[in-house]
Parts: sequence; C-alpha cells; structure tokens
Amino acid sequence: MTAHRTAAKPLEIRRVHRLVARVAGLPDVRAEVEANHDENRWWPMSIADPGVRMLAAGWSTRVSYRMVETYARVIRSANAQGFDTLVAATEAELAELVRPLGLARTRIDYLRSLAELLQSWNKEGIDPASPSTDGDELIVEFAERVRGASYKVAQCALLTARGYHCGIIPVDSGMVTKLAPALGIDLPSGAVAHERMRHVLEAAVHARAADFRSLAAEHGYQVTIPEEAQPTWWVHLVLIYFKRLYLNGPSPRLCRNRPLCTKVVGCAHRSRPARPSGGKA
Repeated sequence: MTAHRTAAKPLEIRRVHRLVARVAGLPDVRAEVEANHDENRWWPMSIADPGVRMLAAGWSTRVSYRMVETYARVIRSANAQGFDTLVAATEAELAELVRPLGLARTRIDYLRSLAELLQSWNKEGIDPASPSTDGDELIVEFAERVRGASYKVAQCALLTARGYHCGIIPVDSGMVTKLAPALGIDLPSGAVAHERMRHVLEAAVHARAADFRSLAAEHGYQVTIPEEAQPTWWVHLVLIYFKRLYLNGPSPRLCRNRPLCTKVVGCAHRSRPARPSGGKA
C-alpha cells in the first residue's frame, strides 16, 4: 500500500501546533534540540557526499542513543573512505567496519542495494539531492528497492541527501505509535502510517510556518533556521525529543487526558484520582 498525499485536516494542524507550542518550552526538549539542530549527531552535514549521508541514514537504524558516539566513529570512518570505495570494498572489510554496530549482514545489504539504486537513478538523470525532484516518489521507490529500508529510513535518507531544511519531516516508529495517539491523529495500519504522519506534520508546518518560527524565537532557541526555509527541521526535533523524553517512558509529568488537555505536562489531571469503574461519565 502506498500513501498518497492528502490534505491534512484543520483539527490535525491545530493539534500539531498546539502540542509544539506547549512542549517547545520544556527545558530538556530545548537542550536536545539546540544540541542537534545546526549539526545533528546522527546525520552530520559535515559529510559532503550525499551517498555517505544516505548510508548514514540507514546505518543509524537499530542503534540506541547510548551508542551514538560509537555510531559517529563508524560514520566518520565510512566518510573518510568515500562512498565509491565502500561500494568496492570486500565483504570482510565492510563487516569489520560495521562490527561495532552489529547486524553486519543487514548493513552491508543496505549499502549494496543503495549503491544499485543510486546508479539506476544516475542513469535516469535523477538527482535525489535536487529539491526539484518529487520527494514523495523517491521515498516510495527507495523503500521498495533498498534492502533493509522502509518508509522511515527512506524519509531520513532523502532528508540527509537534501539537507536539514528541505521540508521533509522524517517519522520514526515512536512518532506513529505514541505521538500520533497523543495528538489524536488516526493513521492507517502498517508501514504506510509513517508516510501519512509525515504528510500531516509537513502540512501543519506549511500552513503555519510563521507561527512555528515565532515559537522558536519566543522560547529563545539558539538555532539557525534559514530565512527562506520553513521550520520543518526544528519542528521535527521538538517532536522527536518530546517523544523520547516524555512518551517513551512515559514521564510521570505527562497528562493522561491527551489530546483533549492542551497543557500536556504538569497539569491538574496528573494528580486527580481516577473515577471508579462503572460510574457515569
């Protein structure tokens, strides 16, 4: 099943803005966003080669936050060799390179099939890093043709190829299973949910770009958002770190009456005793 881009509902847009407006002011969320906005630890823009960037997007899967420094060392080594050298490397050489990350076979297969796809696109005159190329189509094709990829990996790969501020908001599993329910957003079942959630979030930023940019300024975020860009990257990071810090647990500060409660954290519902079962609503 392929997710065709459909218009986001006005209620969905309001709820996304309302949540970001609330959680952007959380000090721990702000600290994580500022640490990862201008130069992300997972997908550094200091890597010039789009091929290595797309490789990093795939190799970051199934790597925990505790292993980010190990992952970064592997990516620096891969970047030092260059994408073409990696493609020409032996199985043993690649296995040794990715050994600290585990799942060597999966990561090598990802590299090999990524190289095949990029070669195919090059023959067709398709540049994945070009903003003029239809991103939705490339994400679908990437997910279908790159082994070990998925919609979420394809989203990340295209984002890193084009740069943080290209307008793509990647959606991971937690954003589907935990953030969407917190927002009251209904998603289809299966992997296509990642695409539908991406479409909703991107539509929200597109509809209220100036409002989201104002939120970043209002809360004093020390980040660089290009004047010509919509703040999609900033919104992505605010949501992804709110999800990690407050929904993965979940945090005891989190209100259980989401999405109806607009405060999200630290509200009166948190300490209010639950109604006895069987009572009148």
